[in-house]
Amino acid sequence: MNQRLRRLLTVASATLSAIATVAGCSNDATSDTPTAHASGPGRFASPNPGSVNTYWIQAPHGLVLVDTLRTPDDAQKAIAEIRKTGEPVVGILLTHSHPDHVGGASAFHDAFPKATVLASRATDQAMRQDKRGFYPLARSANPRFPARLTYADRTFADGSAVQVGGLRFETIGFSEGESDRATVYYRPDTGDLFSGDLATGKVTPALIEGNSCGWLQILTQLDRRFPKARTMYPGHGAPGPARALIDEQRGYLRHFRGLVRPAVASASPGGPAVTPEEQKSITAAMDRTYPGYPPVADLPTIVQENIKAVARELTAEATTRVPAPCADQTQAGTGGSASPTST
Repeated sequence: MNQRLRRLLTVASATLSAIATVAGCSNDATSDTPTAHASGPGRFASPNPGSVNTYWIQAPHGLVLVDTLRTPDDAQKAIAEIRKTGEPVVGILLTHSHPDHVGGASAFHDAFPKATVLASRATDQAMRQDKRGFYPLARSANPRFPARLTYADRTFADGSAVQVGGLRFETIGFSEGESDRATVYYRPDTGDLFSGDLATGKVTPALIEGNSCGWLQILTQLDRRFPKARTMYPGHGAPGPARALIDEQRGYLRHFRGLVRPAVASASPGGPAVTPEEQKSITAAMDRTYPGYPPVADLPTIVQENIKAVARELTAEATTRVPAPCADQTQAGTGGSASPTST
């Protein structure tokens, strides 16, 4: 009888172990391998043109949101979807200071007053200083953009881990890329990577800050920093495999720079100035390669503004060593090692 009981216990133990393995459970507290989860974050995308995402993540103590859309009106539509979950919102993470990601914060704060708004110290400072004057520009272009911003309740140092709602996020901060400052949030337990605008899904990005080279260097660092990232949740466009979205963003930037570079060469028709004919040619070439890519901003001339900004950037690069991630085929092997700041 005792031997039979021992056999039954052995079989039961093996069965439970197998079930735990299939469910992605582990008793190894030191394991850093992401495990599969039944459903990913919820997502609301505001309408085009200028569609932008907000996400909600199921945490042990409620929902954690990522970014707050462009306007309180857009936020109200997302709030209606979030309320359908029946879950409380316990935290709101901000990825960067651009107007289309922070403009709806007041509506979220009013709807979920107990939720803590979190941002890196660098992002919070960028919002408060607004050195580029983006917020007045956003108000002039869209009267629904708020007259006053809602700032973070809690800030943290770039690179520090963030605990919110019972979840742990790893962070890394970048500067001089798509935006002056940017924070990426990573869930090591699932491999989910919330990238803000650093890698977006099949959209026309904004390059108006003229830091395409810095952006390319950041993508290289991002790829290396989170090698186990599975799914990327971008600020614009659909989520997808992290490596694929990083590679796609890298390819887009390199292709764009490769088209603009000949237009600012000294032997080009306009010299360092891009002529209207060159601008039309570049725009047509991008449309052929990336057809139907909606703009990330409600700006009809976004491609033309991108051309102007990158033209100025490439003209300045002509007198410096180009870092390897930014070099096109004609420059490969001649780059230096300069890189944008990450913390």
